[in-house]
Formats: sequence, C-alpha cells, structure tokens
Amino acid sequence: MAEVTFDHVKKSYGPVTVIEDFSLEIRDREFMVLVGPSGCGKSTALRMIAGLEEITGGEVSIGDRVVNDVPPKDRDIAMVFQSYALYPHMSVRENLEFALKIRKTPKDELDRRVREAADILGITEYLDRKPKQLSGGQRQRVALGRAIVRKPAVFLFDEPLSNLDAKLRVQMRAEITKLQKSLQTTTVYVTHDQIEAMTMGHRIAIMKTGQLQQVGTPLEVYERPANLFVAGFIGTPPMNLVPAVLNKDGIVASGFTLPLPAVQSGAGDGRKVIVGIRPENVREAARGAEKVRSIALIAARVDFVEPLGHEVIVHGRIGDDILVAKLDPHRAPEMGSDIALEIELNALHIFDAATEQRL
Repeated sequence: MAEVTFDHVKKSYGPVTVIEDFSLEIRDREFMVLVGPSGCGKSTALRMIAGLEEITGGEVSIGDRVVNDVPPKDRDIAMVFQSYALYPHMSVRENLEFALKIRKTPKDELDRRVREAADILGITEYLDRKPKQLSGGQRQRVALGRAIVRKPAVFLFDEPLSNLDAKLRVQMRAEITKLQKSLQTTTVYVTHDQIEAMTMGHRIAIMKTGQLQQVGTPLEVYERPANLFVAGFIGTPPMNLVPAVLNKDGIVASGFTLPLPAVQSGAGDGRKVIVGIRPENVREAARGAEKVRSIALIAARVDFVEPLGHEVIVHGRIGDDILVAKLDPHRAPEMGSDIALEIELNALHIFDAATEQRL
C-alpha cells in the first residue's frame, strides 16, 4: 500500500503548458477521483504517475520514493485503460498470466493469483475464451483482473467505463467500488463523468485547464463549492447561476430580490455577484395539505451506497432481491449495515409477468 503525492508538478509540451503547479496528496488506501472536462489535464496527471509521461517540473512520489526517473515497470502500479488493451490472440487465462510470466512468477503462485482474480470478478468460466468471444463488460472484467493479479501498490484507472452502455456502467461502478473496498489498494480514477466521481470516490479532485480547483469528499464539494466552475460543474441538473448586485435592498437580480444573508453584511454597495442555487432548493409553493399515504416497513441489508450530494442512492438487499431507495445524504448508511425502508403502497405499479402489461 502507498500514498501518491504531486508536489508542484508541471507538464509542458514545448511552449504549451498543460499542467501548472499541481499539488495533491492521495492517501494510502484512498479512492481518489480526478474529474474535469476534456482537456483539463486529468489523464496527463494519471500518466505521470504511471511513468507514461515525463514530468517537466516538480516531483511525483509513490510511498516514500520519488518516481520522476523510475521506469514504469518498476513503479509497482497497475493501469486499466479506456480501451481494454487485451491481447486478441491470447485466451483470458493467458491475458491474466502475461504480466506474471514476464516477472518470472512461480507457477503455483501464478495459478493461485489468476484463480483468485477470476473468482473475485466472476470470469472463471471464461478463462479459456478469446477476448472476441466476450461482451464489453466481460472484457472490462478481464482488464481489471490483469491489474489485480499483479497486486500493485497503486491502481490507476483511465476512464475505464466510457465504452460501456449506461446500464453496464452503473453495474461496473458498483463492482469497482466494492473491489477497491475489498482489496484496500490506493486507487486513482480519472473520469469526465461527475456521476462516476460522486458515487465512487472517497474524495474528488476537480480540475480545469491543468489547475486543481477543489479537493474534498463528494458531499463537501457539492455543498460548499470553492468557486463558480465547481458550482456549475458538480450537480445534475447543474446549479442555477444568476448575475446579481449587492445593495441596501439585498441581492438584486433582474427578476427578483432576495434578503441579504447576515454573513454578507457590509459586503459593499453595488458589488456584482453570481447567485447560485441548487434545483432541489427551488420548490413549488404548497397547493394544500398533503394526503396521508399508506406505507409498509421492510428490513434490508445495505449492498451498495451511491452518494450524489443532494441525495444518497442506497441499494438494499431483501432476500434475493435488490431495492433501490433515495435517502437523506446526511444519514447515509454504511455498506453491510441493516436498514428499515418505507414503501408507499399507493405508489406501486403492478404488471403481468407473462404479457408484461400493467394491471
């Protein structure tokens, strides 16, 4: 296990600087997500950890060792790419074994690691198949398995789910999160998808044009964005951002006036500002008393938790079934804990199993 540290790192291609004065500490066993729009430098930062990009300035460390001049093969990292990068002429087993054979791993140890990885990822039955005989999700599991068998100090993921369809991405997000929790390996994950960032990372590092904008837990960056870019980038739908002016009447926008918060007292008359407000904080006025609805209580075991900032999506296991619920983000349960869920009976939709039509 190891922490990863960027210390005032710079990356330039001739006169063009793509990363400037980048400093970030990734803790031992942490799942850190680098997120930002295309061209922000997140993949370049990841490739500098791997040794696939030379560092123009500053230092990158893995554990207590500065790795600026250490060859990629000696950095004790394993990388999963956006493309599966499997050898098409090799079987799944041979793909998993390849890196271990290069390192002259003893046969018994090699077989044990391959068997363990295949069991963890549920690909044991595909070991004798070629990559072209597998689905996209199965190929991604093989790519993960190839990283797992090496038992590295650090996992590096470069947008590994972007080639999968939406449903499979959700499934693989859960599998990668559970895998990291089980293996307790320091993980750096690059994505442009804020949903992946919010649901997978212990902390998120948000980047823009080669500069770090904010680092924090998903809830921290959601509730207290450091600047306008983070405020507009994190959240679906995005935060409402309205130009306004601070004066003696309060916050004055083109179509409304809001009372001036106490913390802004003395901010200055006539100061131009941008007012941000999350969509879930804009509500329709009440139209009357809400009707009382019937509910049922059921017990569930928390299988997976997806914190989204304004809510937390909880996957609860009930027998052989999974029930997905939206809960308060400040009361997010732990994976593996027991929870009581309320079901609104008058909101149920019933369908015929054979015809699949609504009853």
